[in-house]
Amino acid sequence: MSEQNNKDGMPEGGRRGGLFARLRRPSARWSLGTLLVAGFVVGVAFWGGFNTAMEATNTEAFCIGCHEMYDNVYQEYKQTIHYSNRTGVRAVCADCHVPKDWTHKMIRKVQASRELYGKLTGSIDTAEKFEAKRLQLARREWARMKAADSRECRNCHSLESMNSEKQQQRARKQHEMAREDNMTCIDCHKGIAHHKPSGMTEEDEE
Repeated sequence: MSEQNNKDGMPEGGRRGGLFARLRRPSARWSLGTLLVAGFVVGVAFWGGFNTAMEATNTEAFCIGCHEMYDNVYQEYKQTIHYSNRTGVRAVCADCHVPKDWTHKMIRKVQASRELYGKLTGSIDTAEKFEAKRLQLARREWARMKAADSRECRNCHSLESMNSEKQQQRARKQHEMAREDNMTCIDCHKGIAHHKPSGMTEEDEE
């Protein structure tokens, strides 16, 4: 005997349970609910692993893992106030070169993929090759920082929080001018953590 249908043509009780019933109802092998839970677990594991990998690439140990960085710019950085100072606060590579917010960080990571290409092709694998490309590399980073209004610098420094009374007269005057002219940190602080490249033009110095 066939199952009795209601006036809408659906079997009696066909609407009972709604979405919950569908989630529990088995498909060929798995119920929809099981697939959703499994997908959620896999998604969390993937996202956690992805973020862990991203953070690992932000460490100083990762940045100086290749001799191109360790033998050149890292040795220069070790002689600066960002590495050693009276307060013991150290800015590592990522603090200056990697944005903290997720969107800009991902953009920066994609841009950095060209560095892997440079590593594979050996474009700066000697001190001589590095010096030959230093100005080109520096200009690219200066342009990135200027376009972002020195965003990474401002994570630690801001004109608004500076106590001008504790600054030397020259620094106080420069910062007052920077505020009036809407200048950004990198306009004046090229060479703050690494040697300035040879061959800089007046435009580079501005």
